[in-house]
Amino acid sequence: MRIFKIVNDSAIAAFLRVIFLGGATVAGMPLTSAAEPSHALAMFGKPALSADAPGLPYANPDAPKGGMIRFAEPGSFDSLKPWVLKGNAAWSVGVHVAEPLMLRSLDEPFTLYCLLCETVETDEDRSWVAFTLRPEARFSDGSPVTVEDVIWSFTTLGTQGHPRYAGAWGKVAAITQTGEHALRIEFSEPDRELPLLMGLRPVLKKAQWEGTDFGASGLEVPIGSGAYVVERVDPGRAISFRRNPDYWGRDLPLLRGLYNFDVIRYDYFADTNAMFQAFKAGEVDVWRETRAVKWATEYGFPAVASGRVVKSEIPHRRPSGIMGLVMNTRSPLFRDWRVREAMILAFNHQFINATLTGGTDPRITSYFANSDLAMRPGPATGIEAELLAPFAEQLLPGTLDGYALPEGAAKMLDRDSLRRAVALLEQAGWTVQDGVLRNRDGAAFAPEILLNQSGSAMRAGSEMQQIVDIYVQALRPLGVVPRVTVLDSAQYVQRTNRFAFDMSWYERGLSLSPGNEQALYWGSASAGQEGSRNWMGVRDPAVDAMIAAAVNAPEDDTHIAAVRALDRLLTAGRYVIPVSYSPLSRIAHSARLHYPDTPTAYGDWPGFLPDLWWEEPPRPD
Repeated sequence: MRIFKIVNDSAIAAFLRVIFLGGATVAGMPLTSAAEPSHALAMFGKPALSADAPGLPYANPDAPKGGMIRFAEPGSFDSLKPWVLKGNAAWSVGVHVAEPLMLRSLDEPFTLYCLLCETVETDEDRSWVAFTLRPEARFSDGSPVTVEDVIWSFTTLGTQGHPRYAGAWGKVAAITQTGEHALRIEFSEPDRELPLLMGLRPVLKKAQWEGTDFGASGLEVPIGSGAYVVERVDPGRAISFRRNPDYWGRDLPLLRGLYNFDVIRYDYFADTNAMFQAFKAGEVDVWRETRAVKWATEYGFPAVASGRVVKSEIPHRRPSGIMGLVMNTRSPLFRDWRVREAMILAFNHQFINATLTGGTDPRITSYFANSDLAMRPGPATGIEAELLAPFAEQLLPGTLDGYALPEGAAKMLDRDSLRRAVALLEQAGWTVQDGVLRNRDGAAFAPEILLNQSGSAMRAGSEMQQIVDIYVQALRPLGVVPRVTVLDSAQYVQRTNRFAFDMSWYERGLSLSPGNEQALYWGSASAGQEGSRNWMGVRDPAVDAMIAAAVNAPEDDTHIAAVRALDRLLTAGRYVIPVSYSPLSRIAHSARLHYPDTPTAYGDWPGFLPDLWWEEPPRPD
């Protein structure tokens, strides 16, 4: 189902009038320039770098090549195909082996520079995009990257690949070869982000996969055009990549200072505690610390004291994203917003944050906190209010007027919030009977909280368990006794792909240029699509409309207003019980590893580590 199809015609007309015909802040604003081949493409405005730029300004062009970097990963893997839903894939294959047509800048909200392509071209309305490939582009086996490979990759990913590719592909009307090295993609509906999304699609070798069941998982080593090739695979335990000395792009100015390590290795561990112990023992080179209190108090081990390990803090200007316990609205327990609000009220973040993290990191107050995209306190105004107006009668309390999370209390039980939670539960038909919260039919309110024993990208499994343990105790006065289920990573992925849970730990990183990926995270079409990231099961025409408004905004001010409106809808939707976030990344690493001094808007983000890092032996004292 496409976004525009799930919003009624009057609502579409209303918010499109705001975008294209609205007030003085929008009317008369120019769109992009006329179509002509370019070296780059920006979502808004012009790319920061010229075609003859000597390289990315935040990379170190003099970084030495060589050495090795070793990472730790939780859980295991049984597939080398991160482009499909089936299996538990080693995600690193998609990062190091395959390349897209264009490379994303880490210091611009959403700007892409030509990589496999030599030029990119699109029209004023972005109803089509054309790419011309670099004739010198090669796969690691020496064969050329062809237009045929690109067309096959895009078509196959869109029809047989992971669901994350399906949404954009559903808006492609045609993809055709227009020359020996050229192709053109026509779009079937308005979506100004689509040319950039096509630029980010991975390009795979058609001859390797044609005639096979591409949607199946497997351990066949993929052939890509990237800087690295798979060197060794120990299924479930480790995977290593070696820099390809014949990499076709090694002399591109755009890539100066990138891809410096000879070997990149990922070792898999049963849980995050084992990973950290391996780091302390020198078996792993990098550790991202998510807990401020641990960063301050538990890094006195010998490797740090001797200087063999150093602590680095990487600032960023990206949104906080959302992280915490998600409530699945597919479950009858969480369909009523009042129940979800009661569960949020019972979560005493002030006490949990102080107990587990020292209280230094701020709480996530909305999905786009820590950025200009975040909703502002108080009522919606201007374009933001106009975008929401067609849906006013269906909006949950707090959406238009402003919504804020409870402040919490210093003690474990926030009694004032618990009293408010009881009242909301009673309104929703839940009362305490013989010490147990039950509905009118006598069924107990006993949600299952699903956790991954291996932890997540941002939280150790033990920390999640501590947070949940405190929360479970706080729920007892309400008569709520959740069932906590801890699974290994493979079982956890299977369950969450099928949305087979009531509550679970949820993390979604968000960029400075939200677009079509928002439909995969919380669009109506993704709510019933297994493997999507819409774990909460959002089905809201207003959310779909704001996503459509964001991707079709002709200029930045309208885009910001649409994202702020989306932020209001999601936050007031009470889908996630958010925890804290860090406005910087804390990375402990071997002293032989270095990174550029120039900060970027995204900080520690895909494309930063290990891409920009290098190895130098420690200097003697």
